[in-house]
Amino acid sequence: MGTGWRAEFFWRLAAELDDLDCVGVVSRSRSDLPVPVFRTVDECLAAGPDFVVTATPWAVTPSLVAELAAASVPVLAETPPAPDVAGLRALWARVGSTGLVQVAEQYTRMPSHAARVALVRKGVLGEPTRVDVSSTHQYHAVSLMRTLLGIGLGRADVRAVRTIARLTDPLTRDGWADPAEVKDASTTIATVEFEGGGLGLYDFTDNQWHNQLLMRRILVRGTLGELRDNEVVRLTAPKTIVRSEIVRRQTGYDLDLDGYDTDHITFGDEVLYRNPYQGKRWNDEEIAIATLLRDMGRWVRDEGPAPYPLADGIQDHRIALAIEEAADSGLAVRVDDEPWH
Repeated sequence: MGTGWRAEFFWRLAAELDDLDCVGVVSRSRSDLPVPVFRTVDECLAAGPDFVVTATPWAVTPSLVAELAAASVPVLAETPPAPDVAGLRALWARVGSTGLVQVAEQYTRMPSHAARVALVRKGVLGEPTRVDVSSTHQYHAVSLMRTLLGIGLGRADVRAVRTIARLTDPLTRDGWADPAEVKDASTTIATVEFEGGGLGLYDFTDNQWHNQLLMRRILVRGTLGELRDNEVVRLTAPKTIVRSEIVRRQTGYDLDLDGYDTDHITFGDEVLYRNPYQGKRWNDEEIAIATLLRDMGRWVRDEGPAPYPLADGIQDHRIALAIEEAADSGLAVRVDDEPWH
């Protein structure tokens, strides 16, 4: 459901997956699409989809999710599932007990992040205690924090500050700026203290997704050491501190004639991540969304776990909204421990 640039990812990638097919797209305005077009939700449901993806504007998504859940149809709702706290609570009241709704949070399925998650879960850093994210915004960053820390639902205390500084903005989703302009750019820095221990540090600047003048940074600190981007320092034995690299094997460089593709990501002789779609030549975002679609398909067939339950998507966005509120007000904001289950 939806025909924007985000929706296109789903039908385009589904066409490349062996075990999924896009039944069609619900659109009242477009018909020039490479997949069947339905004018109404009822027409779509008559085609018998196993699940529906809602890639729609924030304000529209909750009502569509509720309509589909009422028809007993599993839903993969694009982030966020509702625009504000009141909307999140209302959505949960309507569909939370159905167990039919998942959230399309793909960031932890990106190859580099998936490798970091695998390394942390192996216990290489000991118990994770802190995660810093400076690459993506709001709920995506919170999802990375919670996943790497192993934090579930619960209370969180948020403090934030927002500053303005001049910055060249050479590249956006529409392409290169010509000429590149120096503009005011807003930066939000926040700390998120999670119930039971664990600290998240959020650092995001306007257009950080596309502005290649800003380096992406991620740090995971544990009781035995820390990971910074792709470098790990840790205590491996008494009086023994070791530095090691997370290494990504990318084909297609220099005299490698196998074509440009991600092969695998390793830590020493351990494979942390192996690209399940070699030969597709997909970028990391495409790999992550395809993996999410595959996981959703397995879940609706009772062949795998829930990919990202609604309660987790709600928790991510509640904390993201608290970051914005704290930055705007200058006051600490508490996200209460509410019974989403």
